[in-house]
Amino acid sequence: MTALDLAPAGTTAPRRLRVWRHALMEAKLIVRNGEQLLLALVIPLGLLIARAAAGDRLGIPREAFAASVIALGLWSTGFTTLAVATGFERRYGVLERLVATPLRRVDLLLGKAVSVTLLALGQAAVLAVTALVTGWAPRPSVGQTLVVVVAVPLALLSFAALALALAGSLSAELTLALSNLVYLAGAALGVLVPSAQFPAWLRPVVDLLPTTALANALRTWADGGLDPLPLAVLAVWAVVGLALARKVFRWTS
Repeated sequence: MTALDLAPAGTTAPRRLRVWRHALMEAKLIVRNGEQLLLALVIPLGLLIARAAAGDRLGIPREAFAASVIALGLWSTGFTTLAVATGFERRYGVLERLVATPLRRVDLLLGKAVSVTLLALGQAAVLAVTALVTGWAPRPSVGQTLVVVVAVPLALLSFAALALALAGSLSAELTLALSNLVYLAGAALGVLVPSAQFPAWLRPVVDLLPTTALANALRTWADGGLDPLPLAVLAVWAVVGLALARKVFRWTS
């Protein structure tokens, strides 16, 4: 007679499922955060509605402005939201506890990447639909559409790497303050204010920022032009950002 074995024999879920569930949890937590929704959706939507109400009296072309606002939304989600959330996860020991689960460190990073991608896609869709409803009429070329398809993931990767470098090396409070300050600086330098409006000596510096590269790619796409230069800028920032994050990120506070 064979003895009945009632010992637990639990196994971990497949990596793909672990990463997906972690990504969904991260996305839900961010969506429930009012401060992050303010940066990600409320402010960009307010800008689009204000531009539609003011019309041409502001002297801002509708196509370029709507593209700039979409870039601003992606900047807030890819950088500020991720930096603040990760900083406080380090502060309260969340990362240490998650690493003790079947999630590995690579799984945690992949989960964060997937959650940022999901949020960015949803955010861009909401902003684009709102812009179209308020009169936005982009006229993209095939070539620039291909540029944007590559530029947006590169931009999100660059923003996320910089966010992790910041959140993984500084205290949560300092991360919160600096990420919001950098968000405003990025919005002013090349996103909402194109580099062409800056003094000639400052334009080359502004054009080399990842925020400017993303905004330029989207503005060129909306205007029907072709400019592959942002891809080179974003590729360099992605490599530098990942190398920096790998070097300075600490899992414990």
